[in-house]
Amino acid sequence: MKLLKSRRLMLILLSFALIFAFGVMTSVAQEKQIRDFLQKNVPSAAKAENIDVTSCGDNKMTAIVSSEELTIMGIEGKGITMDNLPSKIYDNMTYHGVGILKIEKGKFSGSFYYKYMDPGGDFFVVEVSQVGMERDWKYIYGTGKWRGITGAGKAIYLTKGKPIVPGTSQGCMKITGTYELKK
Repeated sequence: MKLLKSRRLMLILLSFALIFAFGVMTSVAQEKQIRDFLQKNVPSAAKAENIDVTSCGDNKMTAIVSSEELTIMGIEGKGITMDNLPSKIYDNMTYHGVGILKIEKGKFSGSFYYKYMDPGGDFFVVEVSQVGMERDWKYIYGTGKWRGITGAGKAIYLTKGKPIVPGTSQGCMKITGTYELKK
């Protein structure tokens, strides 16, 4: 009788162990199926790519206030870019930008918008904020292959020549940052 109870207990325990093992194996298999399905059918997150561009151009400035203490001017600029990375994705883009620059007691601040157009005609727009001589920028819009672009970065002046004509400025900036394109 004791032997029979012992065998029955052993069979019950073995049954529970098999049910548990089967459940774990089924769960692992289902998890793998779900993972495989998601990898095949759900777009993966885009990988952030680096930006290293030299941008050179010409600006036309119109001052509305000009004194030692305060200068406020509208700026309109046009130019072209050179991509410093092997991808050359930003090479030969032309740009057109507008903005407002304030110089108060020698301190610079401003807000700008630039449209960059690639050789194929697709373009994106960046919003730029300047404090001092450094600019922070971010993508706000894109068309064609740039649709859905995200990213941000910094820009600093590389050169600034003597204005060839009063009310203008010419120079180059180094633009760095990252971007992501939706797949």
